[in-house]
Amino acid sequence: MEKAKVYFSKEITPQNVVRMFKALGKELPGRVAVKVHSGEKGNQNYLHPEFMKPMVDEVNGTIVECNTAYEGARNETHKHKQLLEEHGWSRYFGVDLMDAEPEDLVLEIPNGKIIHENFVGKNLANYDSMLVLSHFKGHPMGGYGGAIKQLSIGCASSAGKAWIHTAGKTKDQYKLWDNVAEQDEFLEAMADSALSIVQYFKGNMAFVNIMCNMSVDCDCCAIAEDPCMQDIGILASLDPVALDQACIDLVRKSEDPGREHLWERIQSRHGTHTIDAAAEIGVGSKEYELVEMD
Repeated sequence: MEKAKVYFSKEITPQNVVRMFKALGKELPGRVAVKVHSGEKGNQNYLHPEFMKPMVDEVNGTIVECNTAYEGARNETHKHKQLLEEHGWSRYFGVDLMDAEPEDLVLEIPNGKIIHENFVGKNLANYDSMLVLSHFKGHPMGGYGGAIKQLSIGCASSAGKAWIHTAGKTKDQYKLWDNVAEQDEFLEAMADSALSIVQYFKGNMAFVNIMCNMSVDCDCCAIAEDPCMQDIGILASLDPVALDQACIDLVRKSEDPGREHLWERIQSRHGTHTIDAAAEIGVGSKEYELVEMD
């Protein structure tokens, strides 16, 4: 079986994001959803819309997001839309808060390890393909955030996020913290939900991870630690599992003195278990060929 190709460049510029995407040779048909992390209010590390603009324009895409399931500026539609405007996303792009209205789109996951249905913003049905632009960094709960997290928690509605975090116990965001799943079950539920998105788009997807501003904390944190590592580069693939695995390997092999802090966060949360689980159920493959573009 041929290994997935993961393209890598150390140069981090908006134009190079486009170059790395083009290296994939993938045409995204029809209406293109572009999944980004738009940043919690107060977060200093998220990638701003100005950086993403050339890539989003390249595919004539629409920025898509969903409400969160925790307190903050993004857990209710009116607040979230206001923050999207404050952060500039609405200034540059069409923006679709996919679960702005009630009634989620339900995606079945017959071979899920933990959950067997995923609740996503119903506007996902309006798109023919998806480009996942991920800021690779640490995460307080998942250990790291990359392509798989964008597919799972990122595309899930507020109810869907609660469902994943509780491994299928509740869709009520206000009962989430009373029903938080055992860690590995949560990570496996993330893998399950990612599978449902990959299956939904039937190959009409592409993935880019940008390894910069690498804090141990996610862009969902209003108060996040500053980055602990030097920037590494941009990676692109048609396989989200191979892409995340390549990023993990670059962190693991790094000689940067801040690497230990980020690696401890990833390891202490069993972060790589998400990748293992995703590979096991067919989201993608951990086997890859790194193609250096510099």
